[in-house]
Amino acid sequence: MQLIHRTKAGAELRGSQMQCSRKAAVKAAIQRNRSWLRAAAFLFAGALIVTAVGRGQEAPPGSPDRPYLLPEANRPLDANQRMQMQDQQQKKANFEVANAERKKQLTDDSARLLKLANELKAEVDKTDKDTLSIAVIKKAEEIERLAHIVKDKMKLTVGAN
Repeated sequence: MQLIHRTKAGAELRGSQMQCSRKAAVKAAIQRNRSWLRAAAFLFAGALIVTAVGRGQEAPPGSPDRPYLLPEANRPLDANQRMQMQDQQQKKANFEVANAERKKQLTDDSARLLKLANELKAEVDKTDKDTLSIAVIKKAEEIERLAHIVKDKMKLTVGAN
């Protein structure tokens, strides 16, 4: 018994003819699949090339074309940050003025201390070795008081951490 198969065109195919036409149909289907695979491979390769070219145009991390600072460091200051910076600068200027004043006072007190010490030495040299006047004792107490003041001012620095 022979199989007869009718095609869409209406032609009749016998057994061996049908096998040949099936083989041809399978080959055609494989050929269509290969065409789709080739097209997909070309699209993928094209996308890969476009991505690689795009990355190749970026500047390397250490190049001078790229900013060295983070964008956060490059942004302008807002009003609050400007006020804080101005306050810090004003405090620093005030500290510097206060320290300059303290240094001037230390210089003046040290000069006065030296003058009193020289006067005390001169007065002690004038007196006998067994007697001291009340003026000499008061001058020694004043030198001691002034020496403590100078010592305390030397320890004090305005604005020190």
